[in-house]
Amino acid sequence: MSGLVEATRDAYGRALVQLGAEREDVVVLDADLSGSTRTAKFAEKYPDRFFNAGVAEQNLMNMAAGLALAGKIPFASTFAVFATGRAWEQIRNTIAYPRLPVKIVATHAGLTVGEDGASHQALEDIALMRAIPGMTVIVPADGDEAEAAIRSAVEIDGPVYVRLGRSKTQPITGGGFQRGRGTTLSNGEDVAIVACGIMVSAALEAADYLRERGASCRVINMSTIKPLDEDLLVRAARGCGAVVTAEEHNVIGGLGGAVAELLSAVHPVPVVRVGVDDVFGQSGDPEGLLQYYGLKYTDLASACWRAMEMKG
Repeated sequence: MSGLVEATRDAYGRALVQLGAEREDVVVLDADLSGSTRTAKFAEKYPDRFFNAGVAEQNLMNMAAGLALAGKIPFASTFAVFATGRAWEQIRNTIAYPRLPVKIVATHAGLTVGEDGASHQALEDIALMRAIPGMTVIVPADGDEAEAAIRSAVEIDGPVYVRLGRSKTQPITGGGFQRGRGTTLSNGEDVAIVACGIMVSAALEAADYLRERGASCRVINMSTIKPLDEDLLVRAARGCGAVVTAEEHNVIGGLGGAVAELLSAVHPVPVVRVGVDDVFGQSGDPEGLLQYYGLKYTDLASACWRAMEMKG
């Protein structure tokens, strides 16, 4: 556990180097973006186990599949918009269908890519990966959790998608990760915020804001989007009677969709989804974009008030 203010991609680079020293079957592939994805750290330390596929993401995924069939544990990395968009068919048919242990770790997800704009802002990647049978989908909240998730991914039997960011995050989780398990970071009884990625920090701010105004807010870090921690979600729905979801992603098909699908089936309560409202992003500084698209803690607090009003 580092306790550093860092981007989750930085923790990924550090974790790869550690895994490389511990396991000779770990190999890393990149699509000519190793400086940005931080896989360059592994390439420098273990050049014989690093493969640059060039700007050929579909080939990157097929190479990773071949290495998995040869008994390796491949980590395949590029930006999220290219990993999940350009190479979706290869991930589905070559990796997921035969249940190969390829770990797809994509950086630069969400709005906080910033000035690169809509063409590089992956707001659909969770939905794309979540729809593939057998795919584990992980969105760490900070560097410590990202490092733990990467180390855990090696042990997961089958394909894994890990979504990482470019912007730095505050250390809030204390480290640790268990597939399919969420973590309650703050207790409350009036409303529950279920968040992932950078929105976990905003959720904690919103909970403090609400507490000062007389509302009790539970905050859950749902870093595994698939499989969901169904028991934890149902307990939150029963205990609070209203749920708000928060993600740096389209409101369609991501964490909010997953939570709404589950609760509508087993314990219906009001669910208000906070995310990007089915539009593309645009160029801008990360903080300005989060404010423009309604992803700040004050927006979460407003969503909580709406959810509480809905439950009566």
